[in-house]
Amino acid sequence: MIGSKQFTESVVLGELATALVRASGSAAEHRSQLGGTQVLWNALVRGEIDVYPEYTGTLEQEILKGEGVKGQAELRRALASYGVVMSRPLGFNDTYALGMKAARAKTLGIRSISDLNQHPELRFGFTNEFMDRADGWPGLKARYALPQQDVRGLDHDLAYRGLDADTIDVTDLYSTDADISYYDIRVLQDDLNYFPVYDAVWLMRADLKARAPAAVAALSRLEGKVDARTMAAMNARAKIQQVPESRIAKDFLAMNLGLTVIAEEPGRGARILRRTEEHLGLVGVSLSAALCVALPLGVLSARRPRLGAVLLGATGVLQTIPSLALLVFMIPLLGIGAPPAVAALFLYSLLPIVRNTHTGLTGIPAPLRESAEALGLSPRACLWHVELPLASPSILAGIKTSAVINVGTATLGAVIGAGGYGQPILTGIRLDNVGLILEGAVPAALLAVAVQGLFAEVERWVVPLGLRLARKD
Repeated sequence: MIGSKQFTESVVLGELATALVRASGSAAEHRSQLGGTQVLWNALVRGEIDVYPEYTGTLEQEILKGEGVKGQAELRRALASYGVVMSRPLGFNDTYALGMKAARAKTLGIRSISDLNQHPELRFGFTNEFMDRADGWPGLKARYALPQQDVRGLDHDLAYRGLDADTIDVTDLYSTDADISYYDIRVLQDDLNYFPVYDAVWLMRADLKARAPAAVAALSRLEGKVDARTMAAMNARAKIQQVPESRIAKDFLAMNLGLTVIAEEPGRGARILRRTEEHLGLVGVSLSAALCVALPLGVLSARRPRLGAVLLGATGVLQTIPSLALLVFMIPLLGIGAPPAVAALFLYSLLPIVRNTHTGLTGIPAPLRESAEALGLSPRACLWHVELPLASPSILAGIKTSAVINVGTATLGAVIGAGGYGQPILTGIRLDNVGLILEGAVPAALLAVAVQGLFAEVERWVVPLGLRLARKD
């Protein structure tokens, strides 16, 4: 299992690793765009992935920041304690840098990071990870005594568009980014040598050599074979020319290693079908689990008012947690992939069902309840034959709300490798490809509409005819 971070170069390297391993005769699956550094590192340590591309500077300054390691020898010793092995460098240093539009930098006379001190009015837009990294904005600000206050976090690829649209003035760069030349960006000199060397390497589990020696040998063939210019060219093919990363990997290996690799490039229809299956799986499992839990909780909250207040409050609090944060919270418990996404969607589905079940049951007129009791119905029989049918319109409305919320929120599951319609949306944002964004957004919208229609049909079979006629009147 091979992982990659949520930026183009990492995805390209992930495809190279996947193609190399497959060419060796071993099976390989690439889980691309899994998020940031810590998500990938934790997944590797837990054994959810076997390999991913990383950088020595990131290892020193972020992953092992509390251990004070420097140099490749110390890195290897420190990584061994986590059951992780580091390859030799792949051949290029993709260091962090700061950049701004060349025309703007020329007008202000800015060539180095130190020059930024004279312009406190400049607006900084940094990638979200850079905002908090040990080798990111906090340390950079302290080293250069930068006075800027307008500093915001945003997606790496959106930052370039922000520079181009003049909504920000300065952003962080990766030195091999294709966008640097495309957007005519001046890379500012790191005159105080703040950023370390970021040699690209493979990180892999120590037991991988015993489990798949051919795969490890295949990955080693890329050591020292990729220079900075070549990597920048591959990034440009992916980002600017919109060439699939799998094809880029195939072409590189054929030209540089003489390997013939069959690049798997499914058509749009096949991609949408696969993402639909993944999305329906996330929504179906989480909603089914929510129904099994939320309906009894709704009934209990209606029968026990004090307990009901606690249950409604607890499910309400869950609804206020940002969806992306809830997904990340689930990773330490359930790892990456579908399980944490399903768990998060399940928790988000509870409130509408619990609340609407409670509202429907407590809204039944008292004379109707008294009539049922006068007929000698037991509490259980009264619930099944009188109360639930009368509350069914409200309950169905809650289930429908949960289902629609699930369809939309499930797109975020792609951030942690759960797939679904979020995968093409993330890729489209990364590559500035509107077609890919629509490939995920349009089916998600159509699925939400289909869910609405499905529940309208279910209502015909579940809600008593008299209640449906009364609602029409």
